[in-house]
Amino acid sequence: MPYRTSLRFLIPLIVILRSGLAFSQPLDLSKSQIFSPSDKATLLRSIEVLQNEIEKRTGIKLPVAKKLPKNGNMILIVSEGDLSKLPAPFQNVVSALPELKNEGFKLVSGPSNTIIITGKDARGILYGVGRFLRKAEMTQGKLQLNARLAVSTSPRYPMRGHQLGYRPKTNAYDAFTVAGFDQYIRELALFGANTIEILPPRTDDDATSRHMKISAAQMIVEQSRICKSYGLDVSIWYPNMGKNYTHPDSIAKELAERDQVFASLPKLDGLFVPAGDPGELEPDVLFAWLEKEATLLQKYHPKAKIWVSPQVFRPTQKWFDAFFSHANKEYPWFSGVVFGPWVKIPVQKIREMLKPSIPIRHYPDITHNYSAQYPVPHWDLAWAMTLGRESINPRPFDEKAIHNALDQYGIGSVSYSEGTNDDVNKFVWSDQDWDPEMPVIETLRDYARLFFGTEYKEAGAQAIVDLEKNWHGEVVDNDGIGITLRQWQSIEKSAPLKLLQNPRFQMGLIRAYFDDYTRQRLIYELELEQQARRALASADQSGAVKALRNAESLLEKAWKERILPDHQQKCFDLADSLFKSIGAQLTMKKHGAMSGRGNFVDLINMPLNDVPYLLDQFKRIEKLTSEAEMLREIDQLLHRTDPGPGGFYDHFGDPESWYRVVPALSWEEDPGSLQSPRIGFGVGLVGEEWVDEIQATGFKGQVTPRAWMKQAKTLYDQPLQIRYDNLDPDATYRIRISYTGRFRSRMRMTTDDGQTIHDFIQTGEQPTFEFNVPKAATADGKVIFEWTCGEGERGSQVTEIWLMKQ
Repeated sequence: MPYRTSLRFLIPLIVILRSGLAFSQPLDLSKSQIFSPSDKATLLRSIEVLQNEIEKRTGIKLPVAKKLPKNGNMILIVSEGDLSKLPAPFQNVVSALPELKNEGFKLVSGPSNTIIITGKDARGILYGVGRFLRKAEMTQGKLQLNARLAVSTSPRYPMRGHQLGYRPKTNAYDAFTVAGFDQYIRELALFGANTIEILPPRTDDDATSRHMKISAAQMIVEQSRICKSYGLDVSIWYPNMGKNYTHPDSIAKELAERDQVFASLPKLDGLFVPAGDPGELEPDVLFAWLEKEATLLQKYHPKAKIWVSPQVFRPTQKWFDAFFSHANKEYPWFSGVVFGPWVKIPVQKIREMLKPSIPIRHYPDITHNYSAQYPVPHWDLAWAMTLGRESINPRPFDEKAIHNALDQYGIGSVSYSEGTNDDVNKFVWSDQDWDPEMPVIETLRDYARLFFGTEYKEAGAQAIVDLEKNWHGEVVDNDGIGITLRQWQSIEKSAPLKLLQNPRFQMGLIRAYFDDYTRQRLIYELELEQQARRALASADQSGAVKALRNAESLLEKAWKERILPDHQQKCFDLADSLFKSIGAQLTMKKHGAMSGRGNFVDLINMPLNDVPYLLDQFKRIEKLTSEAEMLREIDQLLHRTDPGPGGFYDHFGDPESWYRVVPALSWEEDPGSLQSPRIGFGVGLVGEEWVDEIQATGFKGQVTPRAWMKQAKTLYDQPLQIRYDNLDPDATYRIRISYTGRFRSRMRMTTDDGQTIHDFIQTGEQPTFEFNVPKAATADGKVIFEWTCGEGERGSQVTEIWLMKQ
């Protein structure tokens, strides 16, 4: 992945490996003491974290010395302001490293077998403790650290956080205990997070779930208290769920609810109000309401301010003009603008539209695979159908590329997360907010060393990388998927019980088994489909009914003669274990997941070939009254995609056809595809714009071809262009188009020479349309077709094209 070289504010990470100690032994700190010249509560909390995390991994409880040990052999924790209280040799070692800025720390070995952790402030000390724990070699009865390590680093961006919403819609958080949140928040802080965003008891979700140990109102108080104990900031995502924000009675009711919430929280530093998804309001109404909300907020938390996102599903230019007019008024309660999912305007443009003094906060979607702010580029349909939108999804190199493409336009980020499925992504994102030049593999080594164990730092890091590689290219052609499983199995075979029961290890392991099972099953089912099609092709000799029966029998082998039952059972067992340990909800019936919210194990045997459509067509054909009709329909079924002599057929979910889609910016430049085409999933149902599972059902409930589940699309009013060349300049063409997908947009189709193929039509009511192509449009042997949406629509999407020679 490319690394950015743009200018950034604040200093980068500085790591110095002392050449004079190149062959020195690691420092043995197993019998060391902890000493600090300060007794401030926030510093004592960091010492407690250090003691607890070391004891978990080594069994060693390091004592805290009341006086500076004369013989050294200690971990010295000191704030920069207290550095003068130490003897000169310690001061000199620390002062030799580059200076710190806010929240920065230094980590260096000193005289007499000593490690010194110096923080610019209390948070800096916590982050210094985190880096110590990330780099320490910890095994039972032993604690060591590389004696050559000398670090001086300050965070590049002042906001670095994650949203941890305690609500039923998440795939795990609603099953967390207070202690579970405490540990998770602590671990995020060890990698540099300084902000945790919570959710109010009332959102666009149910009020409670069967998993909750305490009420949402109680839990957010505990989350706030936990953050306060670590010295972290607390934000709350608070959508406008009321029915009216202009009527005095409705406003009073909304304020009364917020009064209870704000008053209950021990600490609250910011409020994030989305302009939509849910709770869409016109900007004038929105900002008038926010001013009232701010007055109440600052009654209990005087320094807290409000962030707002221009996040609406069907925005118009008038809406944006009004929004940014308010944003640029610099209200005293206004923090800035949030760039997140379903914000139509690229962040670069938002930066130009705002006054320089108004900050932007990123709200990156690190949790979803498709129908997302940053979908997996060119994801195979087999993954979309089985792993779904919210599976366990380590994407470390993707996350770095996304982060570094856009980070310079904001002051940092608080990620959008729906549970533990994106665990790896959180730690990568925090590291990138701290230092965008941090190599991903270093973050993964620290992750594996700290959470799997010292001996697994390399194998674990590479195994996580391999999971991301599983999603590159077409599943059938990716032989690396089997290699990934073997990498995880090699760790599994030698791992102690503690690691085998480790939820983070299990999350990687279940993906490795699931991925290999899916690939092998796809290969098997595609071969069965080919055999069935050959049986149909012999219908002239065998007779139509017999051919249909033979083909049906072959297709049914997919579930009557399943392959790799051990893989499937392994996934079921790991899903059960993850539910017991961290409340991960990977199935709906057994684990209480919500549809489309991480329940990918439910989809482990989702048909991957065209069997639903073929069997449905078989039933239709069998009802015909004559052999000739049946044979004709079988032939048409086998040749559904045939464009005829001299014609062209393309399915824009297939990589083979993507070359026709006219590119705009590269993925590295535009990972959110706000100015570029992207792949979409789902057939679309009449009256609905959301699908939890990608399957062969669409429009009015009919069974559809597999091809209709994946298409090319653009967002909002970005044009979608598809190019054809090598056409017959003397021919006349007719075009057949399949419009399928999640969006039910009004679309217009034109050509590059300005001719209209069809004016605005409402898609989503029927799948396929046919139009004549003006002969003048193809007279030079080539044509570019272009689709645009009406204002306020969510995007153009095209699935199939038959360009048929007349």
